[in-house]
Amino acid sequence: MTSAPSMSRIAIASFIGTAIEFYDFYIYGMAASLVIGPVFFPGEDSSSQALSAFLTFAVAFLTRPLGAILFGHFGDRIGRKATLVTSLLVMGISTTLIGLLPSYAQIGVWAPILLCVLRFSQGIGLGGEWGGAALLATENAPNGKRGFYGMFPQLGPPVGFLLATGSFLGLTYSLNDQQFIDWGWRLPFMASSVLVAIGLYVRLALTETPVFTEVLKQQQRVTFPLKNILSLHLKPLILGALAMVVCYALFYIATVFSLSYGTSTLHIPRQQFLGMLCMAIVFMAVATPLSAWASDRYGRKRVLLIASSLAMLSGFALEPMFNSNSPLLLTVFLSLELLLMGATFAPMGALLPELFPSELRYTGAGTAYNLGGILGASFAPYIAQRLVTEGGLAWVGGYVSLAAAISFCAVLMIQETRDKSWVN
Repeated sequence: MTSAPSMSRIAIASFIGTAIEFYDFYIYGMAASLVIGPVFFPGEDSSSQALSAFLTFAVAFLTRPLGAILFGHFGDRIGRKATLVTSLLVMGISTTLIGLLPSYAQIGVWAPILLCVLRFSQGIGLGGEWGGAALLATENAPNGKRGFYGMFPQLGPPVGFLLATGSFLGLTYSLNDQQFIDWGWRLPFMASSVLVAIGLYVRLALTETPVFTEVLKQQQRVTFPLKNILSLHLKPLILGALAMVVCYALFYIATVFSLSYGTSTLHIPRQQFLGMLCMAIVFMAVATPLSAWASDRYGRKRVLLIASSLAMLSGFALEPMFNSNSPLLLTVFLSLELLLMGATFAPMGALLPELFPSELRYTGAGTAYNLGGILGASFAPYIAQRLVTEGGLAWVGGYVSLAAAISFCAVLMIQETRDKSWVN
């Protein structure tokens, strides 16, 4: 008889997938800011290259809800473990292949086409990852600590970000610009295969969660989980997706857009800006467990309303702090945005699963999470680039405030879920 895995192994298994998820997404985001345009869209001017690169960034976000529906269906039908292993494989293989993809100079128009295909595949795998990781953590959590254990998948972004930024930072110090464009940017993508192997090793030793075991025991599985979600739980699906908008907008404006704008317009050296981001992400890592603990103690809703309110106000600081030409003030702003990202993101690990019954939870939580990604992240760098071109930085700050206001209103309409029965 196989013994149940320890809570520490469960925490690591739920954390490592989202760490790889954000590593994969952020190395692409940084590559989109720095090199994807010249490598895959060489015939355009630099501004058009940036816009084209950011559009390929959006492709994976657009396909993530499809991945959430696909993997959620099987996660609610056959179990969390097998689905989590499969999603990790799809995600890792797609990312590794991007690192091996020939450039436009080598295969012409097929290069950007294949890039979009791999981004599509990457989005499918990523779409199935978060929902399963959140359920793995929360469905094994002790009573009264779902928020805290739901925090472990939410720790993935700062760790994945640090790994991604550290890898690019090391390359910028080790290689000249031509070497970086020719082949250096590919190395972080290929390194994803190592992280995936570690993740598979941890996850293959897991057993099914107690909550899903109870679903099987009581024969509560439904034939088409998405149909039930759309017919019986559409309101929590929409509100959960809207509640996620602020998290994504804060993260990708503070990272992908800021990196592009800081290096190309403010002419801050790439190494220096990456170092500033590494300092800022520490604030997100600190805010995540504190916010998760507070959500167990004071409720998910109260914590999210306060954090979203502060995020609304932060949008007004974007223009003056960016235009200060002070790396110190810019680092302070990036730190503030990422701290608020951690504060709004951490309670979601428990809140989104708590919005849905156990037999529909993988599909519901994962779909809400990834729909929020379309609204808050998929076009965030692209929209910000257009806004700064057409109206200036104040418009980008307004975009951040608007995203926060949308999430604030959505959370306001959600009933508190902290004390909700877990097996239903």
